[in-house]
Amino acid sequence: MSKNKFIDWLGRFASVIAILMYISYVAQIINNLHGQYGAPLQPFVAGVNCTLWSVYAYFKENRDWPVFWANFPGVFFSFATFITCFHF
Repeated sequence: MSKNKFIDWLGRFASVIAILMYISYVAQIINNLHGQYGAPLQPFVAGVNCTLWSVYAYFKENRDWPVFWANFPGVFFSFATFITCFHF
C-alpha cells in the first residue's frame, strides 16, 4: 500500500472513530434530560475545540476534510450535551 493511500485510509478511519466518540454523547444527553445531570465543563470545552478545528480545517488553503468531518459533528453533540447539563 502506498503512503498516500495509507494516509487517506487512516484519515477516513480516524474521522469515523471521532464521529462515534461524539455520538456517544447521546447517552449523556438522555441522562441529562431525565434528571441525571452530568458536569458541563467537559462537553463545553469539547464543543469549543471541535468548533476551532472545524473552522481551521475548512478555511485553510487546502481544506482538510478528514479533520473537518471528524470535528464537525462534535460541535453539535458537545454543545447539546453542555446545554442539557443545566437544570432548567
